[in-house]
Amino acid sequence: MWNYIYRFFFPALSPAEIKKTYNIPNKFNLRIRFTPDGFFVLTCEELPGLVTEAKNGKDLIRMFNDAVLSYYDVPKKIGDVVHEKMIIDGYGTFVLQDNKVVQPA
Repeated sequence: MWNYIYRFFFPALSPAEIKKTYNIPNKFNLRIRFTPDGFFVLTCEELPGLVTEAKNGKDLIRMFNDAVLSYYDVPKKIGDVVHEKMIIDGYGTFVLQDNKVVQPA
């Protein structure tokens, strides 16, 4: 809820503008593994030290976006999303739309 109020007063830049301004690549090769506890653990070879984990696909996209924005030192007031979808081989595509994750059949 606080994010909606914050974004009302400080609108976020579009993901394309953030990528262009901060030189963030359009694609990353991600390594995702599943833990015995049921968590997704995501790492990225192109960004050494970037590791994040989440309980579900929705949180995985949010946590990945937060990790990338932090890695590139993008201020929180600039935006929350830099990648809106993840294509996971063998599992499908997770798409972030209006803070919901849609997995097409």
